[in-house]
Amino acid sequence: MASDPRLDPQWDPLELLPDARIAWGLTGSGHFLKESLELADGMNSIDLFMTRAGEEVLNMYGYPLADMKKRYRIFRDNTASAAPVGLFYQGQYHTVVIAPATSNTVAKCALGISDTLVSNIFAQAGKLRIPTIVFACDSEPVVITESPSEWVTLYPRAIDLAHTATLGTFEHVTVVDSVEALNAALKRRLACLKTTPPAPSNASSS
Repeated sequence: MASDPRLDPQWDPLELLPDARIAWGLTGSGHFLKESLELADGMNSIDLFMTRAGEEVLNMYGYPLADMKKRYRIFRDNTASAAPVGLFYQGQYHTVVIAPATSNTVAKCALGISDTLVSNIFAQAGKLRIPTIVFACDSEPVVITESPSEWVTLYPRAIDLAHTATLGTFEHVTVVDSVEALNAALKRRLACLKTTPPAPSNASSS
């Protein structure tokens, strides 16, 4: 499979800290939430950035915040200025993942609205050319998803699908529509980070 250029390293190696991490955004969606968190649990060096809706949904699906704090460094959406985004300027994150992403978050990101912690980290990642992977909930005309009590069938609106499509055109953004595609994108991104840049030439021009 050809490498996705949107997942390639965008930073000069000197600009990232040696222990740079993944910033994982959680929004108010339960769509394959368990499976997304299982992927996160299997990886190292992940910090969670939560919207207020994301925090509520975690509890609804059996993931109390107190338990999550034992496994991750967590940033909550409790400052008006989304203060944690300042960490991105310090080279602390090499990748942003938003999984799962609600249609609300996708719409905000597609329209350039940054009024939650997660939509803010998406915007700042774009401005810093940090590759971002978004697992969009509404990517097909029919979506079967698990609510806290049962499986339900949803029919995303045309506007929801349009926002997802728009997001897929953004520079340095990869939109995925399944857990399998999310896993594959993460593996490609981590493989890109292991690529050693070519050494500068020492040859002098005559």
